[in-house]
Amino acid sequence: MKLYESTVHELHEQLQNKQLSSVELTKAVYDRIDEVEEKIGAYVTLDKENALAQAAKVDAMIAAGETIKPLAGIPGAIKDNISTKGLRTTCSSHILDNFIPVYDAHVIANLRKDETIFLGKTNMDEFAMGSTTETSYMKKTHNAWNLDCVPGGSSGGSAAAIAAGEAIWSLGSDTGGSIRQPASFNGVVGIKPTYGRVSRYGCVAFASSLDQIGPITRDVTDAAIVLNTICGVDAHDSTSLPVDVPDFTKALRQDVKGLRVGLPKEYFGEGINTKVKEQIMLAVEKYKELGAEIVEVSLPHTEYAVITYYIIAPAEASANLARYDGVRYGYRNKEAKSAPEMTKLSRTEGFGSEVKRRIMLGTYVLSSGYYDAYYKKAMQVRTLIRKDFDEVFRKVDVLLTPTSPVVAYPLDGKMDPLAIYMLDVTTIPVNMAGLPGISIPCGFADGMPVGLQLIGKALDEETLLRAAYTFEQATEFHKAVAPLGGNK
Repeated sequence: MKLYESTVHELHEQLQNKQLSSVELTKAVYDRIDEVEEKIGAYVTLDKENALAQAAKVDAMIAAGETIKPLAGIPGAIKDNISTKGLRTTCSSHILDNFIPVYDAHVIANLRKDETIFLGKTNMDEFAMGSTTETSYMKKTHNAWNLDCVPGGSSGGSAAAIAAGEAIWSLGSDTGGSIRQPASFNGVVGIKPTYGRVSRYGCVAFASSLDQIGPITRDVTDAAIVLNTICGVDAHDSTSLPVDVPDFTKALRQDVKGLRVGLPKEYFGEGINTKVKEQIMLAVEKYKELGAEIVEVSLPHTEYAVITYYIIAPAEASANLARYDGVRYGYRNKEAKSAPEMTKLSRTEGFGSEVKRRIMLGTYVLSSGYYDAYYKKAMQVRTLIRKDFDEVFRKVDVLLTPTSPVVAYPLDGKMDPLAIYMLDVTTIPVNMAGLPGISIPCGFADGMPVGLQLIGKALDEETLLRAAYTFEQATEFHKAVAPLGGNK
């Protein structure tokens, strides 16, 4: 196995035992980036000089006999909406094209304490608004399993980097499925923690009541390792939950005997690709073999989740993106003759079409005369969606669904935006309810990876990880390597 195809836990052991140096590992991953980045387009910005300097520092620590943390000296990638002090952070938008943050996000500060290495910042849908990474102002990102297909989004660059061997681990953000869906499309693991489990401080806001940062990795063990580092209460984030962080790796045991696994009937109806459904049902049979109890359940308000989301999320985006006015930071039109004209032109030229679409939609639903009819009603429906989950979690321990009703589809397919929105039907409700969800590889359809989603109770990532790990260890799907990643 090549170094760039290895897992965090494998590489940690080699580093600690002095079988490998961090500099050697980091150079190997940058060599891989040099080899395939032109085809994949995973990165917006690379930070090789600082990464190699950090690697040399970790090697010196090991040489001095220090015990290093599990992520120390292991190179990862950061989604470009997570603030990194001194390193360009663009949200893949023209309006932040040359923005250099003066502070680290809470998750970045935690990772720095553990002496990890940042390779660079990954491409994404502009301001995380999209499901294909095609709305990026910077470039298009391609799927390593088929270069003609989308990598998913909005964390498409973070997922593609893992699948293509351009990073050992990565961070994404998830507002309506933006970690789990690209993880599914790229045949890797992605987890959205419970809302508030990970601080949002330094994550550029899209929809503040829905956004959450989480890891994208090769296997479940790596996801647990990254989660251990990025979780924790943060005084800078009022929504950060004041709860203890368990050692998530201790939940990684092969045991689902007696675990009650719910199958929401609404997630298996019309719209799901038959080949995707076939792979999911084979996974259900595997869970039965492993001793889990399968229970059919209902989440009756699922049909309203997508339309509710596309009222709430754009409304919050409209408020959050009002700060990009050409005055304080970001892109500024230089031809304007007045302050109002400068703001208008800066926003018109700085934002892409999808971001403008959502700002206009959000502004409309918050406007006088429409607030009660749209936003208030959507928040009431959101409460019903949460209650649905509360009800089913009295009967089951986890829920099992497809991560996406389809596999990765062609780039530039000119798919109607509304049709793309509807493909988030299995992931959006999890964000609406603030629950943890994980996507793990469970098979292939038409040669492309299929993702299995597990949904857990709030703050019960441990059960979620145990269920995911048990399936993973009983199958070989997580070991599959994309053709670009070394099979040829």
